[in-house]
Amino acid sequence: MDKRTFLKRMGQAAIVSPFLPVGLEQEYDEEPRPYPIDKENEFWLRVREDYDLKPDYINLENGYYNFIPKPTLNKFMAHVKMVNYEASHYMRTVQWDNKKSISDRLAKLVNCNADELVITRNTTESLDLISGGFPWAQGDEAIFAKQDYGAMREHFKLMAKRYGIVNKVISIPNHPKSDDEIVSLYESHITSKTKLIMVCHIVNITGHILPIRKICDMAHSHGVEVMVDGAHCVGHIKVDMKALDCDYYGSSLHKWLSTPLGAGLLFVKKEKIPKIWPLLAEHEREPDDISRLNHTGTHPVHTDLAINDAIDYLELIGLERKEKRMRYLQRYWSDQLRDVQNVVINTPIEEHRSCGIANVGIKQMKPKNLAETLLKEFKIFTVAIDSSNVKGCRITPNVYTTTQELDSFVSAIKTLAERG
Repeated sequence: MDKRTFLKRMGQAAIVSPFLPVGLEQEYDEEPRPYPIDKENEFWLRVREDYDLKPDYINLENGYYNFIPKPTLNKFMAHVKMVNYEASHYMRTVQWDNKKSISDRLAKLVNCNADELVITRNTTESLDLISGGFPWAQGDEAIFAKQDYGAMREHFKLMAKRYGIVNKVISIPNHPKSDDEIVSLYESHITSKTKLIMVCHIVNITGHILPIRKICDMAHSHGVEVMVDGAHCVGHIKVDMKALDCDYYGSSLHKWLSTPLGAGLLFVKKEKIPKIWPLLAEHEREPDDISRLNHTGTHPVHTDLAINDAIDYLELIGLERKEKRMRYLQRYWSDQLRDVQNVVINTPIEEHRSCGIANVGIKQMKPKNLAETLLKEFKIFTVAIDSSNVKGCRITPNVYTTTQELDSFVSAIKTLAERG
């Protein structure tokens, strides 16, 4: 996509409502500098200009929230002004049509049917809608991992208290010998009472990409459904629902798609929709209408509109190009540290098993102390992970991150490792 097309697309969301007043459209202090599409290093330096970076530290904790690049942020602010200006008129006329058109575009991004996807607030909401609305009976079994996100694990515990289900918890190895090792680990816990497996597409604390299609094929052969936590996937790696063949999938769009906070998606395979009980009552809907699971009440609709702009920005970069860049940045620092004494990389070495996220620890140093020292002494912001078999700091660069910043990080880790 060239600059002219990009700027045109960035303006399209502003005219989804016919009532946008003069003065609320996109404003630029100056004409944005062109993106040198065919010059790799210069291209990423130009992308870096789209981010207002806090000078206090090097931010290597983009996994929680990939804050918004300026082109998307400017459009988001215009949406806020527009909705505030139109007020109830917007809410009572076009808000649902706009949200539907954006969810349709999201469906194309992840290759599923439009009637199988809805916009939610985040992955937790998406997956808890499934585990909370699943037709559990006492004694039914669910399988998930210690390394899964805490909020979802807690919700399964809640279902155990409410319905008497049995949760079987496995532990995913940081360095599996093969896909079969992981698939067999889940399979070994399946019984005739197993109804649902929850599995991460990308394990949030290590960046480990799991073999989702193989897990789904195995589970389906036993009559077991699969719910996938894809919080860190959409906008990070290629996500293809038809290729994955999972039954349910949730993702947080404010992570790697870089939407405003509070945007997520839920995919439900069409034939599975009728069996899920809604969390909140919706108006009369057909049993297989996914919107029956998506009653939200009054909510920040300008965030929905900004999803369109975030997809525009992703298309400017190119998903394949972004994925390649994120994998390059991760390997740039992690490959330099894998053989350093006292350093532990908690992410698989095989390239296909990770992308932009990885985890590093230092022997005899608590993750909390490592994160605090990196920030206070070296001005590098990360997040400590200290759970199960993962002890270290999760490192999540972003498209604006430079190799010079990663050199500073590598130097800091080597310095701390030498201290013993």
